[in-house]
Amino acid sequence: MAPLFARLIEKISTKKQTGDAAERIAERYLSNHGLRCVDRNYRCRFGEIDLILLEEQRQLFGGHSAEKILVFVEVRLRKNGDFGGAAASIGAHKQKRLIAAAQHYLTGLRELPPCRFDAVLLNDLSGERIEWIRDAFST
Repeated sequence: MAPLFARLIEKISTKKQTGDAAERIAERYLSNHGLRCVDRNYRCRFGEIDLILLEEQRQLFGGHSAEKILVFVEVRLRKNGDFGGAAASIGAHKQKRLIAAAQHYLTGLRELPPCRFDAVLLNDLSGERIEWIRDAFST
């Protein structure tokens, strides 16, 4: 194997491992805040959704009913903030791809639950600085 190709494969592998680690940190963080993971790395022809979780919203007005919200989560790790950091990397094009992938995911459900798009932003893999943006963007 050519040295350049081997370095490229190693870089891709390392990037995937780093992304997987960031997603595990984000999932653990959201689970600790009451969300339950229902799918990871959902892929379709429109793109990929890092995490899909359920959040139960309880009624505050004495009712016993609870609404479940399906939360599509984009996880971003940016070690260098030169170009606006992790939040800036979820531009309009990426949002459109996430929305299309979410719509594709929803076609497989019997009932359409309320949904939202969140972002979990990490500056490193320590898990010390996590920013959770609810309703990061809308359709």
